[in-house]
Amino acid sequence: MSNRELVVLGTASQAPTRARNHNGYFLRWDGEGLLFDPGEGTQRQMLFAGVTATQVTRICITHFHGDHCLGLPGVLQRIALDQVPHVVEACYPAASREVFARLRHAALFRDVLQLRERPVDGAGTVTGAASFRLEARELSHSVPTFGYRLAEPDGRRMLADKLAAFGISGPDVGRLQRDGRLEADGRVVRLEQVSEPRPGQRFAFVMDTRLCDAAFELADHADVCVCESTFAEAQAGLAAEFGHLTAGQAGRIAAEAGARLLVLTHFSQRYEAGDPRRLAGEAAAAFGGQVVIASDLDRIAVPPRRPGGEQT
Repeated sequence: MSNRELVVLGTASQAPTRARNHNGYFLRWDGEGLLFDPGEGTQRQMLFAGVTATQVTRICITHFHGDHCLGLPGVLQRIALDQVPHVVEACYPAASREVFARLRHAALFRDVLQLRERPVDGAGTVTGAASFRLEARELSHSVPTFGYRLAEPDGRRMLADKLAAFGISGPDVGRLQRDGRLEADGRVVRLEQVSEPRPGQRFAFVMDTRLCDAAFELADHADVCVCESTFAEAQAGLAAEFGHLTAGQAGRIAAEAGARLLVLTHFSQRYEAGDPRRLAGEAAAAFGGQVVIASDLDRIAVPPRRPGGEQT
């Protein structure tokens, strides 16, 4: 099991189909588990995927259309039922605080939740941990909507051959990383001399939006960009009218933002089971990187870091 992977719980847009559940995405990131947009049926999909309530540390909701949030009451009640011992953070658009409260208390249950709400009211950092910060940007949809971006801090990769050339080993390596410089054999060795930049990994979640600057900002140099592609190019007019993207537009976002892996999802029920391959082709025409058509219960590993710390 990868320490960093996306578990796809559902991929349908407004209405589920026989093959696709409502939205739901679980991002495993080291010891953290971020649940994005739990639509109807998410709790059962978690069972199929082997994702437990205890693994959820944060819940991120882009907006409160039903296909992105109707599974929230069940997930919260399952967290309470399983007596999850840690605090779970809930991020959602602040303008829809009342809707969140109604979903939070949609049914009667023994409420022992340790829930910390993080209403999002503008662009910037929402929350974070030692290994990442979670950012938000406001998207262009028909209701208040935010996309999310998980960003690992940049660091440096130690180079074994250069460390050896300076005779640095053992605890001295840690001291050099911590202090940025080290005296070795009567000379000062700087961290930059024995290491190279290591850009932090990035994950972008772009859901329910028209083309807008915020979508490109979220996807900037993302190792994985999960992007809605509700419509094919032939329905571009409908996409703009209802605040959605086409597959080609999703490809354009990934290409111009320098993303590595594009995961297409949130498909209209108008497309038959085989038709999403057509959407992949339209996205690939705009994006030269890898395109994945998400299916329910897929597990998609975050790509390994590029050698040499390259970003593009």
